[in-house]
Amino acid sequence: MPQAKQFPGGIHVPSLTFFKDDPAQEIDWEVQDRHFGYLIEAGVHGIIIAGSNGEAVALSTTEKTTLIQHALAASQSANAKTKPTITLGLTGQTTHQVIAEARAAASAGADFAMVLTPSYYRSAMDTPAIISFFKEVADSSPIPVMAYNYPGVTAGLDLNADILVELSRHENIVGAKLTCGGIRKVPKVTLGADEGFAVLSGQIDWMGPAMEVGAKGGITGLANLWPRACVELYNLYKSENRNEATELQLKVAASETACSKGGISGSKWFTAKLLGYPMSSSACRRPYPLFSDKKKQDEVLALAEKLRPIEEELVKRAK
Repeated sequence: MPQAKQFPGGIHVPSLTFFKDDPAQEIDWEVQDRHFGYLIEAGVHGIIIAGSNGEAVALSTTEKTTLIQHALAASQSANAKTKPTITLGLTGQTTHQVIAEARAAASAGADFAMVLTPSYYRSAMDTPAIISFFKEVADSSPIPVMAYNYPGVTAGLDLNADILVELSRHENIVGAKLTCGGIRKVPKVTLGADEGFAVLSGQIDWMGPAMEVGAKGGITGLANLWPRACVELYNLYKSENRNEATELQLKVAASETACSKGGISGSKWFTAKLLGYPMSSSACRRPYPLFSDKKKQDEVLALAEKLRPIEEELVKRAK
């Protein structure tokens, strides 16, 4: 297999998936296309389809591939200087299923696949089994693979630095998303991994410190709401403007707390409210409950709005 293309650095947003407010809860394509256009025009470097924020486990393969096609169509029509890469999240519980979705993603036009560790049979997934899984998927995937480390949704299974370094030896495994707060892994992997292996923070509140020790950027749900502020933070660290970068990192971290406190339903709620989407589209697919507690709504909204002045200033600057 030829050497795979590298996963680009920058801000990659795990796009929210918006559903209609009816019993079937089909995807609301009007809102979805509007959101894709918003992200692309803001200049994000990549869009993740069917990540955790996009309710991956609630989506069929057909829905995932259709989302890819809509994102690609939006990138062709949006007023953006650069076109974002498209990555599909793969959360299947068998190697067979994950490979099938990787092939479907490639056929639909995705650039990369982001693969979560299977965890239904938790006790069987020791280190050799995990490594074997990722390598077998990568052997058969027609697009490069990103390893997705999220112990919170994989029964505590954690891709440690040694595993990630081993996976980096495979020519079709090109990086890792760390949704584990594992900043200690970043320099270890940076030093030990094959050249070109990209490590990205899974939250933006520690992206800057991670970039200081080798990370290539971040994959952040906050960019669904404030994409320009997230891109600005990345650009400041890339330009080594440390004082401004640190100042903005602290503000971004404070606003990002809205995502962690609100969860996916809360993130959809404040994103719809602040971007003017129909509030009916903010519901997750059931049985995920509505974000309806007024006290929690007020709390996350106040946190989320902390970055509004910065985002608005960046919009003015871009005109």
